[in-house]
Amino acid sequence: MKAVAELCRDLVLVGGGHSHVLALRMLAMTPIEGLRITLVSPASHSPYSGMLPGLIAGHYSFEQTHIDLARLCQWAGARFVAAAVIALDPCNRRLSLAGRPPLSYDVVSIDIGAQPELDSVQGAREHATAVKPVSGLWQRWLASQQRVNEHSGPEKYCIAIVGGGAGSVELALAIACRLEGKALVVDLWCGAPMMLPHYNARARREVMVALHRRGIRVHLNARVAEVATHALFFTDGTRAAYDELFWCTGASAAPWIAASGLATDEHGFLAVRDTLQALDHDAIFGAGDIATQINHSRPKAGVYAVRQAPVLTHNLRAVLMNTSLRRHRPQRRFLSLIALGDKRATAERGPFCASGSWTWRWKDRIDRAFMARFERLPVNMPLTPRDRLPVLDSASLQAACGGCGAKVGADALSGALAQVRLDYPQHCCGADDDAVVVPAPAGARVLQSVDVLRQMVSDPWLMGRIAANHALSDLYACGVRPLSALAAVILPYASSTLLQRELQQLLGGALYEFAAVGCQLNGGHSMQGPELSLGFTVNGVPMASDGSLLMKTGAAPGDQLILTKPLGTGVLFAGHMQLTADGRDVSAAIASMLQGNGAAAELALAQGASACTDITGFGLLGHLLEMLAQTHAARLDLSALPLLNGALEQIQAGTVSTMHASNVRAHEHFLANTGLQDDARRQMVFDPQTSGGLLIAAPARCAPRLCESLHSRGYTAARIIGEVVALKPNSPAVVQVQPSAQ
Repeated sequence: MKAVAELCRDLVLVGGGHSHVLALRMLAMTPIEGLRITLVSPASHSPYSGMLPGLIAGHYSFEQTHIDLARLCQWAGARFVAAAVIALDPCNRRLSLAGRPPLSYDVVSIDIGAQPELDSVQGAREHATAVKPVSGLWQRWLASQQRVNEHSGPEKYCIAIVGGGAGSVELALAIACRLEGKALVVDLWCGAPMMLPHYNARARREVMVALHRRGIRVHLNARVAEVATHALFFTDGTRAAYDELFWCTGASAAPWIAASGLATDEHGFLAVRDTLQALDHDAIFGAGDIATQINHSRPKAGVYAVRQAPVLTHNLRAVLMNTSLRRHRPQRRFLSLIALGDKRATAERGPFCASGSWTWRWKDRIDRAFMARFERLPVNMPLTPRDRLPVLDSASLQAACGGCGAKVGADALSGALAQVRLDYPQHCCGADDDAVVVPAPAGARVLQSVDVLRQMVSDPWLMGRIAANHALSDLYACGVRPLSALAAVILPYASSTLLQRELQQLLGGALYEFAAVGCQLNGGHSMQGPELSLGFTVNGVPMASDGSLLMKTGAAPGDQLILTKPLGTGVLFAGHMQLTADGRDVSAAIASMLQGNGAAAELALAQGASACTDITGFGLLGHLLEMLAQTHAARLDLSALPLLNGALEQIQAGTVSTMHASNVRAHEHFLANTGLQDDARRQMVFDPQTSGGLLIAAPARCAPRLCESLHSRGYTAARIIGEVVALKPNSPAVVQVQPSAQ
């Protein structure tokens, strides 16, 4: 039997900046055996800063200007963790994340950009819309644009922009272009005696002409002293009114950089050597705006981050492989391209300057070429890694054992359990005995269920949460309150250190969900294998005080069918695996899977539901047929089906889950022949769900009120999707479908 290479080092990339997306792409093209890469970013999409003015002006779409980090990580075989870093512990090599357990690393790189410098002017933080961080600029702009569009007063709407650099100029011109024809005034307030002080005179003239042509009022020597609601106060004692305020002045560093004890420059940015390593920590790297190269200080600009990427990639590999590092020499001058709003641009480098529509086309080609690297990801990836981490050279080449020899080692297991017991002392209660007592009220019936999932998300903490919710769902479908659980986990082959880190994240995620519903994790079993899987045996007692349960069967003709959560997880994750799904849609699907069914089950019990089941692998139709039990039929309204964003588009493109075809073969003959075999909504009834919603049958008099109650408890997608009807004698069709609106 061939030996299986194990994972043994963790490289964590914090932030989805330009350096990191390029580095991740390069590392994926020349992979290192034994290396696990994790990208941490608060959002699934990272903007390309050079195209943001064009996005605001209306020349590009969101997709054309943002890199889908979830898709990039899926392609690269890297883990994607959607979270914000709030602290770094260099001594213990640990990152603290907002709202979830810490993440450990062996080597870390930081490329999180800069934050707005708002606190130097009183009131700016409370009243201004910050341009930085650019990762959230598009959403902030959409909110501002809506306020402009809703304005109906007699006065012109006034948008004020504070700043004097290229970013403020591009923003002002983009806004004026986008809102052309609106009753609008744009004021650009600059505290310096001239705009663009670091540009040559001709470039400044070209920009001033463009601003004048767009009717943008430029105010020089106007230093803001205080910001109030709809008013700017200046150091010379004057004031000016505004309706909308954008703040585009100097940038600052995330405070956790300095708080970590790392060396910084005078503004709090991470100080790095020419190798892009932190001054006093070889395992910490920095790139982009968050870092200052001490020997070669340069302005904060995206072009430097792009140029840093090859050296960063080489040096990350060198530190991991114990080979020589390279030094980065940033250029002193670079080509600056300023977008002028109306598909014109000004180019400047040293004494050179050019303006016009041809300059815009030049800029457009450069920008699109950069984004093409992430839109058209290579399909011919290396079959074998080029390099192997040194630790593997001395590792045993013996093939992994089976049986008890495949168990997770005691050191990794005890280390992970020790931490999660500290985090959840009331809900991680496994004893040292080989078996535990299942807690239950005296005389109560204890119900049990089991569910196991293969890995479907790369983030182990989220995987733990999804698997826990998925297992609990079977109890909720029966009207059962969970009491305890046992885990069954298979971890990919890895070193003891990485096994402990992974198990701690998985169990931490599961306990996050179990603790929220009062469920104890009493122990379980862990193994090593070729891929991750996680499941739970869960136990519980009836929610109802009289011990009654929600039964799968029991619906009667006339009952309304209510679906509590949208469909589409199967097709979206199939699309994610095939790199066709949008990361925002995948994130929404994960959020849906993380919504537990407990509250829905309580409402179903309290409001007289006739029957209930949860929608999982057999899809809506398969589980509906179980509910009907060949004694009744049903009529479905396809147009009423709640669907996750992007699910229909994936079906229409021919993407389906591997379970989809089996569901069709098993259940399609129960559908009435409507001639809608190719209808996308019809295909959604076969889509297998993970941690799906409840399907509830309720008397017609109760269903509308139950639906309203579900909405009030957060099940905003809950819909009445059909009704139970009498089964016609000798009819092969059990479920009739009403065509969706075309």
